[in-house]
Amino acid sequence: MRVLPRKGLSRALGAVTRVGAPKSGVERAIDVFVRAYDVDLSEAVRPEGGYATFNDFFTRRLVPGARPIDPAVESIVSPSDGSLEALGLVGDDSSFEIKGKRYTPAELLGSERLAEAFRGGAHGTIYLSPRDYHRVHAPVSGRVLSVEYVAGTLYPVNSIGTEYVDGLFARNERVCVVQESETHGLVATILVGAIGVGRMSLAFEDLVTNAGTPARRIEYGEDGPFLEKGQELGIFNLGSTVIFFVDGRCKLDLEARVGTPVRMGERIATGRIT
Repeated sequence: MRVLPRKGLSRALGAVTRVGAPKSGVERAIDVFVRAYDVDLSEAVRPEGGYATFNDFFTRRLVPGARPIDPAVESIVSPSDGSLEALGLVGDDSSFEIKGKRYTPAELLGSERLAEAFRGGAHGTIYLSPRDYHRVHAPVSGRVLSVEYVAGTLYPVNSIGTEYVDGLFARNERVCVVQESETHGLVATILVGAIGVGRMSLAFEDLVTNAGTPARRIEYGEDGPFLEKGQELGIFNLGSTVIFFVDGRCKLDLEARVGTPVRMGERIATGRIT
């Protein structure tokens, strides 16, 4: 994996998926993909005339009501569809485990100062497979305080990558979105790129990764956009991983079970800052 031009391959693959002609080829590719991965298109918005490109299909929207958002004020919802790979508390040493590997919030967030807010708080990891819905949504209602694009490499995030690449999630490029919630305090949602998935974009900011974009940090302060729980936050242009952190002041009941599938909008934890 070390000798592969991972970011270049990802850019090339992304370019191919955004090509719209010939239409018959796009339709065949989508049909093969749907059959191979058992994709449920009954809940997808399908444009009149079909999807123009494979990427349009992959980043498809869902019909209204396909993902009900848990309405409880104290609930934290899953930001995406996928498999819940980890859910727990950040230890006293500020570390936690994902797939048998130890990480710290600072490694993933790219900021020791910001990581302090999540000491003793909760963390979760969701893996999106190729068949999943690939838009990411806000897990809580709150104002966006900052966005950090951390440039990195693009290792695969499947079982091979997580087993054999040390510090995988801290080495791959990622986008960290930090919200401030009246109920839950600071909540960070991290979109992690992967080989073939090195293109992520945000719904509220003109930022596209792995497109020659340098690392950057955007501080909004009080002028940041307010995202309601379940509102679209960003898009993976091929599948990957979402990691989230919840403020250490927030006393949580972690309700979802690790190793089970989750759907965007369903409750995974309940609590509030104390």
